[in-house]
Formats: sequence, structure tokens, C-alpha cells
Amino acid sequence: MDIWEQLYTKAKEQYHPEDVSPFIYAHHVVCALESESGEIYTGFCIEGCCGVINLCAERVAAINMYVNSGQTVVKRMIAFRDTPPHGAGSGMPCGACREFFMQLSLKNKDMEIMTDYEKREIVTLEELIPEWWGTERYREAAK
Repeated sequence: MDIWEQLYTKAKEQYHPEDVSPFIYAHHVVCALESESGEIYTGFCIEGCCGVINLCAERVAAINMYVNSGQTVVKRMIAFRDTPPHGAGSGMPCGACREFFMQLSLKNKDMEIMTDYEKREIVTLEELIPEWWGTERYREAAK
């Protein structure tokens, strides 16, 4: 079982769409990521009628990683609804998630994001968010 199959299997365990209340819906998008240390963390989307409380599965997985281990660097990530990513934009993190990962660690620019599970096609975060505005701030902080 390769790492992508491990990530897919862990994420799929979280997929069971449900109404948490008449206002909140959850578990309809799931994610698993591999941290820099090789541990796997999962997350699921949770959305409410009021958009401010919405959290994507990718950010929830990253928050779980940080809360449980203090890690901020992601090596690999897969996210999907009822079927694994299958090309043409499938499995892509939204703009807020892309930004969150970049702000979490500049090393996340190298994270691999699964775009087609069957073909094992990936894209890096840097390819999705080239010439990111915050790189200079990281450079300044490193001085």
C-alpha cells in the first residue's frame, strides 16, 4: 500500500455526510495529509448557514496536525468528496486553504496535492500559488 492509498483510506473513513443541526452540515468533504514526520492527520469540512464558521477539510486536517504535534509542514495531501480526485481540478484546495498552508510554513510550497488518484498525478502548492506575496516576510523573519 503506497502513501497515497494510505491517505485515501484514512480520509475516506471521515466521509459520512450529515446534518449536525438544521444549520450545520459536515463530513461531505474529507482530507488526509502526511506531516513532515510521516504521521497522517485527517479533517472534514463543516459548513453553517453563516459563512464565517465554515472550515474546509484541508484546514481542519492541518489544525489537527498542529494541535496534536506542533508540526506545520505538510508533505502530501489528498482531499475529496465521495470519490477520489480524478483530474480537471478535482481535489484542489480553495484559495483560503492555499493561503493558510503558505502562511503555516514556507516549506509547504513543496507539498504534493493529489489531483488524479488513479493516475497518481500531483501538483505542488507552489504551482497553485506562484510568486506568493508572503515570501519576502519569511525572508525578513529569517534574518
